[in-house]
Amino acid sequence: MTAFAELVAPAGWRTVDLMSDLHLQASEPATFEAWRGYLQTTPADAIFILGDLFEVWVGDDAAGEPGFEAQCAELLREATTRRPVFFLHGNRDFLVGAAFAARCGVRLLDDPTVLVLHERRWLLSHGDLLCLEDTEYLRFRTEVRAPAWQKAFLARPLAERRALARSMRAQSEDRKRTPGMVWADVDADAARAWLRQANANTLVHGHTHKPATHVLGTGLSRIVLSDWDLKAHPARAQLLCLSSAGAQRVDLR
Repeated sequence: MTAFAELVAPAGWRTVDLMSDLHLQASEPATFEAWRGYLQTTPADAIFILGDLFEVWVGDDAAGEPGFEAQCAELLREATTRRPVFFLHGNRDFLVGAAFAARCGVRLLDDPTVLVLHERRWLLSHGDLLCLEDTEYLRFRTEVRAPAWQKAFLARPLAERRALARSMRAQSEDRKRTPGMVWADVDADAARAWLRQANANTLVHGHTHKPATHVLGTGLSRIVLSDWDLKAHPARAQLLCLSSAGAQRVDLR
């Protein structure tokens, strides 16, 4: 049995915020501004970003040039001077690396990681690994998470990587419009197995864009985070606040 990574919260932490699937991109300024406002005003003792902060991430060197990525990096750097910010990779920003983390002061997390807060164990994940029926995606995930693939991709010129990312995003959007397409959800048995292995009662994840709380039986549950989209009707900008009282959803709209 593999031991999961574990993060024990300092005694002084009262509340922490969890979010995922903001899919930040230059073409969606309202969502970016909501995120900026949140970072500048949250009273949380720590922030946990559970993947897909960015719509796409083609390499840490993108933040070294003037533009949207550099702007995001600066906001994160400012945020980490006030409180710790933790980042767990998603399926869109799995190429966020040590250089970007060091630039911003962000702390990278393994997927999954157990957060121990107020004597309770919370299992944190992006969630894509548990969508077992999405076999096509899981094959793709295995390919692009391989060090050899990433080394070859990152060796390409930045402009070429951006073009490839645009092409992959277009293919993904076309797939979403396929008639009869049903997106896989987190497998309940796999979620239960993870929770038992982690000695935790609650799994918190994103990825599926289906915010809900699912009862898994025998005291186990999973909480699905909302995505963010300020141009949607109604607009979405929600986080999950963990405290000694448990978990509470907070709408920022």
